[in-house]
Amino acid sequence: MTLLASLNCAGELHVIVGGKAPVAAIRAKAILAAGASPILIEVSDELPKTLEGLVEEGKVKHVKEEYSKTLLQQLGRPDVDNVVDRVFVTLSHTELLLKKQVSDDCKRLRIPVNITDSAELSTFTLLSTHTAGDFQFGVTTSGKGCKLASRIKRELVSSLPPNIAEICNRVGELRKQIQEDDLEEVGGHDDDAITTSKLNSLVKEFSMTRLQQATQRSRWLSQIVEYYPLSKLAEISLEDLKEQYRQDKEESLQRKRQKLQKKGELSLVGSGPGSVSMLTLGALQEIHSADLILADKLVPQQVLDLIPKKSTRLFIARKFPGNAERAQQELLEIGLDALQKGEKVVRLKQGDPYIFGRGGEEFNFFTEHGFPPVVLPGITSALAAPVYLNIPATHREVADQVLICTGTGRRGALPNLPEFVESRTTVFLMALHRIVLLIPHLIEEKGWRADLPVAIVERASCPDQRVIRTTLEKAAAATEALGSRPPGLFIAGNACHVLTKKGDEDWTVEEGTLEPKLSGFLQQLSHPVEGERIAAEPLTPDLKVPVVAK
Repeated sequence: MTLLASLNCAGELHVIVGGKAPVAAIRAKAILAAGASPILIEVSDELPKTLEGLVEEGKVKHVKEEYSKTLLQQLGRPDVDNVVDRVFVTLSHTELLLKKQVSDDCKRLRIPVNITDSAELSTFTLLSTHTAGDFQFGVTTSGKGCKLASRIKRELVSSLPPNIAEICNRVGELRKQIQEDDLEEVGGHDDDAITTSKLNSLVKEFSMTRLQQATQRSRWLSQIVEYYPLSKLAEISLEDLKEQYRQDKEESLQRKRQKLQKKGELSLVGSGPGSVSMLTLGALQEIHSADLILADKLVPQQVLDLIPKKSTRLFIARKFPGNAERAQQELLEIGLDALQKGEKVVRLKQGDPYIFGRGGEEFNFFTEHGFPPVVLPGITSALAAPVYLNIPATHREVADQVLICTGTGRRGALPNLPEFVESRTTVFLMALHRIVLLIPHLIEEKGWRADLPVAIVERASCPDQRVIRTTLEKAAAATEALGSRPPGLFIAGNACHVLTKKGDEDWTVEEGTLEPKLSGFLQQLSHPVEGERIAAEPLTPDLKVPVVAK
């Protein structure tokens, strides 16, 4: 990695070693544009015309000597002991030994050196730059290709407002004017009135001293620069800032009053098995209208990525073995506190809230405290996973019933397991970590067939989904041999091999899933444009597709 910097080179003396290549003239012009003076070390009088012209005009000093380390210590400014400030090497690729010598000399003398087409010998590389007035930006590929950097620069320039130079000038003027006003008000210079580590923190309303008011105006300008439409910054005035500040302050106070008067709202939402495509529109709407989201740690990152970062807080349950009950209570208390402050809270659960998700317990808790939640069902992995595995949970003359049960009882004990039914597809949730104990119990005590087809699926519907197809008697050995990627579930029944036949091997493994691509419309709903937010409509039976509101 490299550290990008904008260097002040005014008055410096920069050396160019080698003047026969056209790039030497380019370097000379860049040095002059930066306010430094170029010195060319080149024995030959035969220079490219452009460079020769610069020498004749006196803009480039030509030293007609062979390169030596001594020259680097003689041609610089007196105030830095005559050591040159920077070195640019424009020798041809056939002069590699001399390139390396210059590089080694510069490194010993602590002189920054750039060597054309030899990034590995350079201590700095040049950026492909764009300049418009006081605005500058540069692109570097760290020596991988100047043409590529130039192409990327052109692409970026095409997306900039045409008045970018005016924008820089206007914001600079406003900043200077605010600083001058602040100095007059506070009676002298105070760095905290202009620069603070909390410059971009939210401006809140409070009773302020004059020094605090000065500090707040600088923060306000910082926030305007951050969020105001870029193309309009060139036209904004100090009066506009004052008016906008007054309006926003009034609106903020009004929102605060409304929130204090408003009763908090809670929704209990199922986020589906993991894939964003399995998220319901109702769940997506709730995610984008929440002040606070309380999520299970099993909710996949691709779903959490849909949460608006600027407008919604996220808390993930800190559940781990031995701490589940305490973490659940912490989650409930955080949600209750936010509801009492008038906030919109979404309890986001993987799958469906009422399928082994403790949704009923949470419904009772919040209802008893005066906040009965709206409950949105989610697509449970117990029903979605078989579809992703190409297992028809019911199939004529094979399976006429589906049973969803848990493989883990209270306090880690085995639950009351079902008897075997030949025409049933059984889906066990939370069973993989107990599968070694579970399977012998099913075979020996519940009458399950040892050769019954089964499938183990982990992270169902996610890009890293894994499926293990085997038989009941070999499932424990397969899990121990291949390891586990929670969350996972266990599907058992003759339907497992209706559409996908198992071979002679003990088990087969399938990696990944064909994730359906979201259409442009759904992508817009899932990832609103920066600064936009999906409007929250009341949840009704005739729920409509949420709209993107400016």
